Amino acid sequence: MSFYTLLQQYPASDLKKRLYEISPEDIDRALSQQKLSVADFICLLSPKINNDQLETLAGIAHRITSQRFGRTIQLYAPLYLSNECHNGCKYCGFSADNHDLRRKTLNDDEILREGDHLHRQGFRHILLLTGEAPEAAGVDYLEHAVKLLSAKFSSLSIEVFPMSRDDYQRLEHVGIDGLALYQETYDQRLYPELHPFGPKSDFRYRLEAPERAGEAGLRRIGIGALLGLGDYLTDAFYTGLHARYLMHRFWRTQVSISFPRLRPAEGGFAPRSIVTDRQLTQLICALRLFLPDAGLILSTRESAELRDNLLPLGITQMSAGSCTAPGGYEGDEGDGEQFAISDHRSPEEIRVLLAERGYEAVWKDWDGAFLGQPE
Repeated sequence: MSFYTLLQQYPASDLKKRLYEISPEDIDRALSQQKLSVADFICLLSPKINNDQLETLAGIAHRITSQRFGRTIQLYAPLYLSNECHNGCKYCGFSADNHDLRRKTLNDDEILREGDHLHRQGFRHILLLTGEAPEAAGVDYLEHAVKLLSAKFSSLSIEVFPMSRDDYQRLEHVGIDGLALYQETYDQRLYPELHPFGPKSDFRYRLEAPERAGEAGLRRIGIGALLGLGDYLTDAFYTGLHARYLMHRFWRTQVSISFPRLRPAEGGFAPRSIVTDRQLTQLICALRLFLPDAGLILSTRESAELRDNLLPLGITQMSAGSCTAPGGYEGDEGDGEQFAISDHRSPEEIRVLLAERGYEAVWKDWDGAFLGQPE
């Protein structure tokens, strides 16, 4: 059974009703469970949770994270290869409707300069990003970029466009070991309104891309919803359900979840709902209890203060020193960016912060030699 089929078993209207019918006793009962059911997970996402229960939830999330992951945080950085895109996403700075955005696809020298910059900062795990414009930055281009960068980085992941299983397998063979692909919203009625044209308008093809990546053998798969596009509670529930499905089906693959909240971008899209810091904290902790072994990622979209405060509650990976424009590390930073970041601290400042809090910054946790391949 695909996740699309599973998704149909949890209609959003029923889910919203259940979330608001939860009683304080239901939440207490869920907090006492050693292993959460789907019904328990719904209880912990409920907006009916009070401050005392949220404090208890945060304490359990901290304990589970310490037991499963120790006091370590993996650091990574995005490398934007291209901002050319044919999609009309209403909320994205790369949207084809943003005619004023300076479009750019990095050439070989620029890719190597950006890679050298991140390597000097200490990164050995980077995330390669593009828009969706195959003639400018398709599978051939990505394959070539990976070959340029693979000598410097032990782990290369992609956050690009959904692909076929064969294309994921092709990139896996040249060194891509991870995929990040966000559904944006799991609301099938809202999705076409936010993605009116372009390949991304195909809800199901995008939804099932992580399954194709798992079948292709990718070692890491990251998913998430863009919080603020639709109802954040139902999107958080479906994200957890999706991650659990992938963890069960592809048990050798590390599944992680990101929590991006909408940030200002070219085009001026206004969020339909504002997800507060308290709400974000609750859903991160609820997901930690529901999926104790999942990686939880917090990017530089969030403020330095919030990232520092959420650090002990379940987070296992953080980006640092990020730029969201192609060529932004060594060129015109901010020109052609996808969205504005909020935490502007350097990778070294993040490393020092982690050390001061008793955490170890992990720059490298994988080597191709594990599979008998040279780094």
